[in-house]
Amino acid sequence: MSLIRRGDERFHYSDNSHKWIPPDPDYDQEVWDEMVRQHLRQHLEEISQRRKERHAGALGRCETPET
Repeated sequence: MSLIRRGDERFHYSDNSHKWIPPDPDYDQEVWDEMVRQHLRQHLEEISQRRKERHAGALGRCETPET
């Protein structure tokens, strides 16, 4: 799960799902679509980074005993 940062509210409904329809009916749909795609990529990058950090932390805790 990703956090909603300040300013990202425009891309989310109150249930945190994404808005694929622009808030202004005169707004260019293709431009809005690309903005939402970029926003989703940010979510994926954040999730990926957190997973790497967790994985690295888990590896640090699971050291093999010396023989």
